[in-house]
Amino acid sequence: MDAAFVLLLGGSLVRFLTRDAGDNRTGWILALFLVFGVLYLLGRFWAPAPRRGGRPTTRYLLWLGAVLAVWVVLLALVPSATWCAMPLLFTGLHNLPVRTAVPLAAGLTALVVASEVRVSTGVFNPNLVIAPVAIGAVATAVLVHSRRQTARQRLLIDDLFRARRELAVAERQAGILAERQRLSAEIHDTLAQSLSSQQMLLQAAERLWHTSPEAARGHVRDAAEIAARGLAEARRFVRDLAPPDLAESTLVPALRALAEREDRPGLAVAFRLDGTPGALPERVGTALLRVAQGALANVREHAHATRAALTLTCVDDRIAVDIADDGRGFDVRRTPRPGPGRTRGHGLPAMRLRARQAGGTLTVESAPGEGTTVTVSVPLAPDSAGKDTP
Repeated sequence: MDAAFVLLLGGSLVRFLTRDAGDNRTGWILALFLVFGVLYLLGRFWAPAPRRGGRPTTRYLLWLGAVLAVWVVLLALVPSATWCAMPLLFTGLHNLPVRTAVPLAAGLTALVVASEVRVSTGVFNPNLVIAPVAIGAVATAVLVHSRRQTARQRLLIDDLFRARRELAVAERQAGILAERQRLSAEIHDTLAQSLSSQQMLLQAAERLWHTSPEAARGHVRDAAEIAARGLAEARRFVRDLAPPDLAESTLVPALRALAEREDRPGLAVAFRLDGTPGALPERVGTALLRVAQGALANVREHAHATRAALTLTCVDDRIAVDIADDGRGFDVRRTPRPGPGRTRGHGLPAMRLRARQAGGTLTVESAPGEGTTVTVSVPLAPDSAGKDTP
């Protein structure tokens, strides 16, 4: 629009010099052309247009009023200045409110029509009226449509930013819930089980303190060892590192050490290895070890079993851990679920969650009086997804 203004202003000046120049007003008109052009161009920097949707500043309104006043005077002296109306219409009026811009556009169009009719000669030409009105109407329609489109786009952009903010809040809340769930499973599988074992050992030591001091001291030593491991787990929470067993070795030695720790009087735990596991992702190794810990803790506390077997099975595309016992078993369809006021019943849901997060499945097979077998199986393919099996 600025380039069009300069070209049209130059054309009007050339037309004036070739057709209308020669009287005493020529110098004043040339000076007026110069003032008109300089005022327009300088105003684009001195009085910048308001942002879309913003109110025009006082400086902008003063500049626009001065440019229009000089143009009206120039139009009265040089009818060819009518060609400068279109750039003025777009560069000036499109930044004004519609209720102000439309009447001003109508006024500019009326001035152009009056100027054209005033200098016309011979038979009246209807195009002198129709053409400016049509051009002004089209320009005004484009202006109004542009305003409406701008308003719609602004609303869409506002909605987009609001949706992005709401999505960010929702993702943050989901992350907080997922982290709480992860910490709940970690605490249940490590610290809670450790404290439960210590409690059982110390209670047994208290019962045997006078009748069998050596056995009582053995229980106390076992409780101290469990307390040391619980302390290591608590420190891991702070450091957010891998489980201590996996940090110091691979999954096979970690499971073997777990079976040796759980092998105590009253419960014989054996470890078996079927196949040779390769390098595992940390999340898979951690999930298998935690499920084994949770399952053996359930065996020790609830199954009343005398024997348990911890088996690691490795095939080409899958790795699995089985924990089987000869305890009293239970009805899988009536597995207790955690709820308000319950302090137990988090073991199986936590194991299912760990299996799912590792991309695997958890299967529980049990019946009253027939023992229990817990199997967690994780596919080694990167695109595998986990599902729960009741």
